[in-house]
Amino acid sequence: MFGFGDVWTWTALDADSKLMIGWLVGTRDADAAHAFMMDVSNRLANRIQLTSDGHKAYLDAVDGAFGTSIDYAMLVKVYGSAPEAEKRYSPPVCLGTERTVIHGNPDPAHISTSFVERANLTIRMSNRRFTRLTNAFSKKLANHKHMFAIFCVYYNFVRIHQTLRVTPAMEAGISDHVWTFEELAALADQN
Repeated sequence: MFGFGDVWTWTALDADSKLMIGWLVGTRDADAAHAFMMDVSNRLANRIQLTSDGHKAYLDAVDGAFGTSIDYAMLVKVYGSAPEAEKRYSPPVCLGTERTVIHGNPDPAHISTSFVERANLTIRMSNRRFTRLTNAFSKKLANHKHMFAIFCVYYNFVRIHQTLRVTPAMEAGISDHVWTFEELAALADQN
């Protein structure tokens, strides 16, 4: 039953503006991948270059959402094993990456998941609901979804990105100022 056990948070990020283009809290299966990619494609007006990790559900989802009107590559990390004494909390050692062009002509210099991985770190470090083995960890799916939506609006419109010195929404040209928390809270009153 969905909502009990693993819940996956899908995110799409523009590497230039750092704008969180889309997100979905759902399962880690082909249906969720398809819904997520359809949402992302519907938010974009131009042909893009996309890099995903090696999750196989992306293959059909990207094809279904974009067809061949995309420059798409998959970046798969190759891992070794974690040190014997640190298996529970330490990730395995990354030995390298494999880059595979799936559609179009992606620029090899921009086949990277680094920006979205850094954004995912910001998500985890900024929000205790993602911290397992604590009392803050999300236990109710609806609350987790609401929290994540609020976080993404905060990330895009309120939080000044350290390297940009403006918010991602300002860098993308969809806002002309740093939003206040009052403006963020006013969105809830509109619904």
